[in-house]
Amino acid sequence: MNFILRLLLTALVVVLLAKLLPGVSVDGYLTAIIVAVVLALLNFIVKPILVLLTLPVTVLTLGLFLLIINAIIIFLADGFVSGFDVDGWFIAIIFSLLLSLVQSILFSILKKD
Repeated sequence: MNFILRLLLTALVVVLLAKLLPGVSVDGYLTAIIVAVVLALLNFIVKPILVLLTLPVTVLTLGLFLLIINAIIIFLADGFVSGFDVDGWFIAIIFSLLLSLVQSILFSILKKD
């Protein structure tokens, strides 16, 4: 139940960020739910592999390369979901930062309940 609630909250954040950021568009709420599921799968499967492969670069940049990895995950979700579009690298980095920030706030509130 907690996982479904997290997916729905992520979909809501995706819709809100698509309305706020000029380079991000989502066709509808169902598309946002699909984006949330795809992001969860990519973060579970692909992100650890990318982090492991780019560990030396991540250490050299003191962890800032993780922003690029998050942008890559956003672009992969853009490629998998047809109604979700992100226009550029800068927008993808901003989107991933804001998504992570709002998710951490919402999930910490959810964990307290």
